[in-house]
Amino acid sequence: MTTDGRSRKLLIGLVVVAAIILAKLFYIQIINDKYKINASNNSMVYDIIYPTRGIIYDRNGKIIVGNKVAYDILVTPREVQQFDTLMLASVLEVSPDLIRTKMAEYEKNKRKIGYQSMVMLKQVKPETYMKFAELQYNFPGFKGQARSIRYYPVNAGGNLLGYVSEVDQDYIDKHPGEYRPGDYAGKTGIEAAREKDLRGEKGYHIYLRNSRNQIEQRYRDGEFDKEAIPGHDIVTTIDSDLQQYGQRLMNNKVGSLVAIEPKTGEILTLVSSPGVDVSMLSDFGQHYAEILKDPHKPMFNRAVQAPYPPGSVFKLVNGLIGLQEGTLNTEMAYPCSHGYHFGNHKLGCHGHRSPLKLEEAIMMSCNGYFCYVLKAILENKKYKSIDDAMDKWNAYVQSFGFGHKLGSDFPAELGGTIPSSKLYNKRYGKGGWKFTSIISISIGQGEVGVTPLQIANLSATVANRGWYKIPHIVKASEGVELDPKYYERQYTMVDTNNFKKVINGMWRAVNNGRGSGCTAWVAEVKGLDICGKTGTAQNPRGADNSVFICFAPKDDPKIAVAAYVENAGFGATWAAPIASLLIEKYLRDTVSRTDLETRIINGNLMGRVKAYK
Repeated sequence: MTTDGRSRKLLIGLVVVAAIILAKLFYIQIINDKYKINASNNSMVYDIIYPTRGIIYDRNGKIIVGNKVAYDILVTPREVQQFDTLMLASVLEVSPDLIRTKMAEYEKNKRKIGYQSMVMLKQVKPETYMKFAELQYNFPGFKGQARSIRYYPVNAGGNLLGYVSEVDQDYIDKHPGEYRPGDYAGKTGIEAAREKDLRGEKGYHIYLRNSRNQIEQRYRDGEFDKEAIPGHDIVTTIDSDLQQYGQRLMNNKVGSLVAIEPKTGEILTLVSSPGVDVSMLSDFGQHYAEILKDPHKPMFNRAVQAPYPPGSVFKLVNGLIGLQEGTLNTEMAYPCSHGYHFGNHKLGCHGHRSPLKLEEAIMMSCNGYFCYVLKAILENKKYKSIDDAMDKWNAYVQSFGFGHKLGSDFPAELGGTIPSSKLYNKRYGKGGWKFTSIISISIGQGEVGVTPLQIANLSATVANRGWYKIPHIVKASEGVELDPKYYERQYTMVDTNNFKKVINGMWRAVNNGRGSGCTAWVAEVKGLDICGKTGTAQNPRGADNSVFICFAPKDDPKIAVAAYVENAGFGATWAAPIASLLIEKYLRDTVSRTDLETRIINGNLMGRVKAYK
């Protein structure tokens, strides 16, 4: 190719590139105002419009979190002119020193703040706001803003609902581009779990500012204004009436009460006691220090965060594993002489007739029986070593939803702990341990740690004869999707037929009648066919914890419950009555055992509980 030809091609290329650049500049500067608006931000004022936060409903359509109007006083430091501090303080009903302090702080950070409007006073009284609105012309740079805040027509539990508060810088940094100072966000509970659905989308009006920083007019008659988009309403799985009743039953007690609809995995009730009262949620910041000082830690959600020993309710899991492994059948009988004896040691048990078969062992909650059950599992000859048998046991237990997070949509859920051969090899050395070294896991003690949500899920799993749906607290509704995983069945490694064998024992534990040796006769309600299992979990912090799981009716179950009460003694003393009263209330909408209900509601166990450190 000649030199002239190359020069011609280069010239043509330059012309094409120049044409593209000119066309783009024409589009940006003449046609598309978006870039012009962004470049002119210093001459424009964005008046933010906050959206209405989505309403939260219970499963029956009752509002449990709504909105009401609140009024804030804002200041744009760069627009403030000389004003009468005493007059403003009088109008806003605050001290002049408060205004002086805040203005000094704004002045110090003026460069950083720029033309941002800062919230100077939150939630002033409506009459104060109206007085300020009448006299606002005296205070350039100050303005009022109406915004919605939460209100709680139903006391459905502060830990469950969660609170909304102003975002701090750390929160802003973790959500880049989504929040700015003065914005609010859900911090715990359902408010946090569904923040993206509930918060909506902010809007704004754009105003022009003149050379003296005075606002003159709307930009382009509002052509580029954006209306706020309200947040989506949330329909929860919670039965608010049942939630309130559960809170009454757990009043002055430390622990948790969880109820699940077995077929769907929908959480009907989630009580953590003591908890945060809903009266504190609308202005949580004001009560924050008070709540933090409470030695019983009401913000700690025991239902999903407390890794308790499950106690004897865990015997059901060991029994089911034995049945599946073929090391146990319903006709096997094991002795119990006030416990399981090994060498000079004994794992104790209460007095009852001996020997026992599976159904009776569940009914009477025999410790000795289930020691034999786990011994047979771990010494099963089909495994090369106790390590292999232990890890198979661990896999079975994990299939029930233990040892890991269930995957609930409720925030801050913990997974608990389930031991494996690796743990015991580290503790005792390879080959340095045997069944009697870890005998306590036979009865749900030792290294086994579970949350109340997990043992409620165990109850639902047994009720379903071997499967569960991941427990969740939000239902699908208009504009709100539910993760497909919440519709899927999660199967255990145990066959359905084996569950029927333990359910009969659970039915007998409740319905065989006082004096028969059944441990949960106090939970019987004629006609409801409640199936249950008591637990008395050892507690290094004081008296034993009272545990009970149950479901009803036996066939076609509608509700599964776990009650866990700290320092309350036997499972039948407190947990079983609480859980059975909740079931009766849900299935019949009334309670027949009014004397029992009165004893439970008026019972105060707080004096037994050591404060948390």
